[in-house]
Amino acid sequence: MIIPPYLKPGDTIGILCPAGSMSIEKAQTAINVLQEWGFKIVTGITLGNQHSYFSGTDDERLSDLQEMMDDDSINAIFCARGGYGTGRIIDMLSFRKFKKHPKWIIGFSDITVLHCHLFSNYKIASMHAPMAAAFNDEQYTNEFVQSLHEALLGKKIQIISAPHPFNREGTIKGTLVGGNLSLLAHLTGTPSDINTKNKILFIEDIEEYIYNIDRMLYQLMRSGKFDELGGLIVGGFTEMKDTKVPFGKTIEEVIREVIDEYSFPVCFSFPVSHEKENYALKVGLKYKLSVNENRTTLQEL
Repeated sequence: MIIPPYLKPGDTIGILCPAGSMSIEKAQTAINVLQEWGFKIVTGITLGNQHSYFSGTDDERLSDLQEMMDDDSINAIFCARGGYGTGRIIDMLSFRKFKKHPKWIIGFSDITVLHCHLFSNYKIASMHAPMAAAFNDEQYTNEFVQSLHEALLGKKIQIISAPHPFNREGTIKGTLVGGNLSLLAHLTGTPSDINTKNKILFIEDIEEYIYNIDRMLYQLMRSGKFDELGGLIVGGFTEMKDTKVPFGKTIEEVIREVIDEYSFPVCFSFPVSHEKENYALKVGLKYKLSVNENRTTLQEL
């Protein structure tokens, strides 16, 4: 794996929106805090811009991201928001210069597209981490946003989470991959698809119908994602919805049922999600996952 250079005070972070739109006002606290951390900030044309659902036309979002990827004065790219839209431009991006001079791309949700594409095609690490909204309402002092600061500086993180009755014990060392389940299913069969053999896969999602989650998991299973998987981390599945005729299972029960035939270690309710509980994780780096009756530990190696 190619690990982009970690940041130091005085380095520059570019902030943009490659998918959904976000006002500058909603991103201002994040900008202020990143500056307090010692970083210089430049903003792209897509921050504060809107074109229907998106932060700009496909061409505008493509151009904004491409310019920041190619700009040697920018040391990291912070995606202010996810939403939807990265998949519309991913195949038009040029990584010719970026792969020679990689930088951290930061975000989650729809940014899963970038994480998977960088990993599968260029073996470049990226950062699944809190975005701009996580800084608001004085939340920037919490351990989850602070984990982003530590990750940017190169600190290796160890995360400990509580046991869950559905956990399956075991220990595995492997490369960490994953992100938003909807996007992982969406990327199956595309040039951004990920190989999960011997990997530690993490998944999370928000505002989905339970039957949709079941369908996505079957998509991963049928495409072989669980066949030689090293370990599975189940993060937050928040604001789930049910149909008029109930599906009849909780999200945890759905996941447990789909992976029941496999033997890899599994942990549930891990703090990676669309909510406050969202630690910064370095996609593509080596981690050790340990699941026992007392706790789950994920340690960067």
